[in-house]
Amino acid sequence: MEEMTHPAEIENKREYTKLLVEVLPHVIHTEEENERYTAVLERLLAKRNRTAEETRILELLTLLIEDFEEKNYSLPKATPCDVVRHLMESNGLRQIDLIEVFGTESIVSEVLNGKRAFAKSHIEKLSKRFNVSPEVFFGSASKSLTRKVNHR
Repeated sequence: MEEMTHPAEIENKREYTKLLVEVLPHVIHTEEENERYTAVLERLLAKRNRTAEETRILELLTLLIEDFEEKNYSLPKATPCDVVRHLMESNGLRQIDLIEVFGTESIVSEVLNGKRAFAKSHIEKLSKRFNVSPEVFFGSASKSLTRKVNHR
């Protein structure tokens, strides 16, 4: 979740109450509710000069939508090997193309088959090569790697 700046205090309680009644925010249980809240969120995001009250509603909807989507759309945990294989496939690479990262083709093979652990230097080089955070190679990469990454 992106960290939002702390908005100004609610200046107009009547306006905030009106927005609450209009939106009726609550924990999202269905796809229809998620779509409705997402539409409201997008409308608020597109607004140039949001009031403090609108910003508070926007923050609340963001939390509700993220909670629903995290529970319903989360990806399974990817192992570091899965991440490297995905990056290789996305960039049309073969094991031989990663020799500069691992040193030898046999080490590439051993690491990708789980017979050898990733060394710190491997993670640093992979991170630079694919332009991703080193964190994706620590076994908890459950976030999407859908952005096209650069290969050299």
